[in-house]
Amino acid sequence: MVMVSKDLFGTGKLIRAADLTLGPEACEPLVSMDTEDVVRFEVGLHECGNSMQVTDDALVYSTFLLHDPRPVGNLSIVRTNRAEIPIECRYPRQGNVSSQAILPTWLPFRTTVFSEEKLTFSLRLMEENWNAEKTSPTFHLGDAAHLQAEIHTGSHVPLRLFVDHCVATPTPDQNASPYHTIVDFHGCLVDGLTDASSAFKVPRPGPDTLQFTVDVFHFANDSRNMIYITCHLKVTLAEQDPDELNKACSFSKPSNSWFPVEGPADICQCCNKGDCGTPSHSRRQPHVVSQWSRSASRNRRHVTEEADVTVGPLIFLDRSGDHEVEQWALPSDTSVVLLGVGLAVVVSLTLTAVILVLTRRCRTASHPVSASE
Repeated sequence: MVMVSKDLFGTGKLIRAADLTLGPEACEPLVSMDTEDVVRFEVGLHECGNSMQVTDDALVYSTFLLHDPRPVGNLSIVRTNRAEIPIECRYPRQGNVSSQAILPTWLPFRTTVFSEEKLTFSLRLMEENWNAEKTSPTFHLGDAAHLQAEIHTGSHVPLRLFVDHCVATPTPDQNASPYHTIVDFHGCLVDGLTDASSAFKVPRPGPDTLQFTVDVFHFANDSRNMIYITCHLKVTLAEQDPDELNKACSFSKPSNSWFPVEGPADICQCCNKGDCGTPSHSRRQPHVVSQWSRSASRNRRHVTEEADVTVGPLIFLDRSGDHEVEQWALPSDTSVVLLGVGLAVVVSLTLTAVILVLTRRCRTASHPVSASE
């Protein structure tokens, strides 16, 4: 709808509706009464030769209003100027460009966002300052492993990531034995209940990232010096409040209580009972293994809102074992030193013997000269 004031030039001189057209195809206005103050055009966006341009954030339809005065009756004169007035209509690309009711033909968010394979889950080992990925998988017992879970959503609406369940095993198989549960009951970091200081980092860097630390350990009576950590990751809409099924809770030993990364404190009370609602995850569901190489699972795509991701191996070194190695290495260093001293003594004795031999020869050669005299 285009509405034009009959006092087009603001001079008090009214124009005639018959002198106005719209667009390159010269569409005529609606029939109006002479007593009305405006002239109306009602045309479609693609009518009258209108042009359309697509920008980054809008649909732009362009046309023009033409005032082409013609003589009245038998006169051969006109009292107003010919004028061409550009008209531009802008519609946001993310909005509805029609005033009419629409019937959606797309599928709901939970279907389309994942069927397009735009969600990528990752689990990485990080340096202690969280600024970069850890360059070595080696740890000492007593160290803390810094793990960072992420979800890459592309251009989709904001999502909030949760670590639903984590288990450590001596092999990449999450069903292997022995195993140690790190996170359980939909986000309770149960490893922190023991003598460990394992906990989620508060606050999180963003809704799509969750960081936590795990005190390094090894399995008793197991000769393998490595572990793999498999975590079940899932997402919800960022605007959705955390609840018992979607949470990140750590145990505080000073207060002897659970506390959440975000949300009300009572969502963590079920961690004490070990019952936080209907299980949504099985340890036997398919998962993606993320080896230490750069071709980790963070480069793979998943078609669901949850996935199992494995990081590892984490190779641990026992500090007492390292001390024994150093003690065993000490005699070897001492032997090298003693060997060097021995060689020096031998060389010194050899030089002394050579000097003595030369001295005796010189004395023997000087005796005949004295006898002749």
